Amino acid sequence: MPELPEVETVRRGLAPAMEGAVIARAEVNRPDLRWPFPARMAERLTGQRVERLRRRSKYILADLSGGETLLIHLGMSGRMTVSGDPLGQFVHTHPAAQKHDHVVFHMDNGARITFNDPRRFGAMDLMPTATAEDHKLLMVLGPEPLGNDFHENHLIAVFKGKNTPAKSALLDQGIVAGLGNIYVCEALFRAGVSPRRKAGQIAAVRVAALVPIIRQVLTEAIEAGGSSLKDFRQADGELGYFQHSFDVYGREGQPCRRPGCGGTVQRITQSGRSSFYCAQCQR
Repeated sequence: MPELPEVETVRRGLAPAMEGAVIARAEVNRPDLRWPFPARMAERLTGQRVERLRRRSKYILADLSGGETLLIHLGMSGRMTVSGDPLGQFVHTHPAAQKHDHVVFHMDNGARITFNDPRRFGAMDLMPTATAEDHKLLMVLGPEPLGNDFHENHLIAVFKGKNTPAKSALLDQGIVAGLGNIYVCEALFRAGVSPRRKAGQIAAVRVAALVPIIRQVLTEAIEAGGSSLKDFRQADGELGYFQHSFDVYGREGQPCRRPGCGGTVQRITQSGRSSFYCAQCQR
């Protein structure tokens, strides 16, 4: 599942071709993905100018001139790619249509945005822009980890007395939005915190230290274009490269990279997901 850096990378890749441009024609090639598409989606999108392309957690939000916002979730295998961009930042020729090209946006600037999703775990919805934050998928989300509302006092407060493991707490989208398995593993390693330690048992000073570390990990991943595990691609079709910088994720049995540690990366299962960490230096 793409995490925040991957979704932000896609948003940034789409922005030059979509922001300020009109959807000359929206092409919807099936009635649903993970859930049914909203009624008359192609009709409601056609002719709309994309005023702003933003991200909330793992969702891309396109604010439209008609007062509605298009919500896009990539799911497990969804890709959004750009072709024919007149700004010269993408491949100029439009590729032949593929079997799983479920939604296509033909922009008035000559760009074509294609949503391809073989497994169909992605989703799209339309909602009034004025009340977008009340959408059922958005209203339950906590603060953005790169935003001002995610700070030391917030994390200390929500961790206090919490009996769930630190890993599970950071994956709770109500505590902080957008974090996923990969980047939580990496952040906990840098902080020297075991994913098994109960969140409420971590000293406040160590909880506070997690905030800048989480920001740093996410920022580095965005700058690297995300992590290309299995299906993820950037909007121009290129791979992300942060996976080459993983300290623990996917490195089971390999030496710990912390200088002077001498430990070995282990893998355990927590809530059905793999956690990678070094028991020697993460306490």
